[in-house]
Amino acid sequence: MGLITQVMGLLFGPGGNMVRETAEVFRVNAEASDMRAAEVQQAVLKQFAAEFAQMRPGLFDRLIDALNRLPRPMLALGTLGLFVSAMFDPIWFAARMQGIALVPEPLWWLLGAIISFYFGARHQAKGQEFQRSVMETMARVPVMTGNLRTLRQFDWQAENDLPAPQTGPNPALEDWRAGA
Repeated sequence: MGLITQVMGLLFGPGGNMVRETAEVFRVNAEASDMRAAEVQQAVLKQFAAEFAQMRPGLFDRLIDALNRLPRPMLALGTLGLFVSAMFDPIWFAARMQGIALVPEPLWWLLGAIISFYFGARHQAKGQEFQRSVMETMARVPVMTGNLRTLRQFDWQAENDLPAPQTGPNPALEDWRAGA
């Protein structure tokens, strides 16, 4: 009995768990890994909080934010303006288009790359926002199905709790027939 106690004490004793320590050489301790991940996330959130602690941005920041909001509306409204100008003054529009035809092809490629990167980044951000909203919606599905199940149960109870229709004489109906 003493030998078994000593072997078990060596393997699982209070001084150290040899089996656990050996297993951790080959596989990460999930609990410790989660604790480290939580600590990293807390550190990142503290850094973000410190970075965005300034409540009111300065004039420069507001100006840059305003400039960042201009390209999309300017491109859309400019394109619509071209259509309107082509309808009101076709000669003026044709002269401007002749000037655009003189722009060298590498400059068009550069313009295309700039616009693609600008709108591509926005498309990616909106796509990720859409995926997040889909996941939030999917997370609500079990609650919604439970609610539907409860409503169907109430509907079934209401149908089965209704009294049977009367089969006897109906004085109001007979009075109506007699008056007609």
